Amino acid sequence: MTDHRAARSADRTEAIMRATLDLALEAGYAKLSIEAVATRAGVGKHTIYRRWPSKGMLFLDAVLSMNTEGLAHRDTGDIVADTREVMIKATELLTGPPWAPLYRALLGEAQHDPKVAAGHKERFIQRQSDDFLRRLQTAKDQGQIASDFDLELAMDLLSGALYYRFLCTQEPITRDYIDRVLNAAFTGMAPRP
Repeated sequence: MTDHRAARSADRTEAIMRATLDLALEAGYAKLSIEAVATRAGVGKHTIYRRWPSKGMLFLDAVLSMNTEGLAHRDTGDIVADTREVMIKATELLTGPPWAPLYRALLGEAQHDPKVAAGHKERFIQRQSDDFLRRLQTAKDQGQIASDFDLELAMDLLSGALYYRFLCTQEPITRDYIDRVLNAAFTGMAPRP
């Protein structure tokens, strides 16, 4: 493929993704259609269907094309502070515009479409999980977490609390709430005499 054709393809992809996100924000995911995306992006439906087999997979790619930089765990030597920093960044990202309605819709679609669920897990959840498990393992190796504590359970406890509020109760995820969750979780993970 020539550089010109590659650039044109990238431009089309960007236009399709942008149209998908814009239309989902304007009318909601339920009313999103491939036809509307094609019209907004200035491409034919066949161009979209060649790249994405379904509306759900197109939406997954569009949402995950948005910036999620800054969600990696630093290692300052303080696992609680490092985890708090990422929980706050993730909360601000996922609960604020434009992410909140788009991410809720994506998670809703994942409940009905196994391919969307698998793509979300592989491309977003797994990447975040692997990063957090690496950071927890380092903290365990440094003696900040009990040597016998199940790190995958720790990750589930910490992320589960945020997803519960985000998806089920839709109560605010405040810094105070994050601090309470961290205190409860890390008290249970502390090394025992």
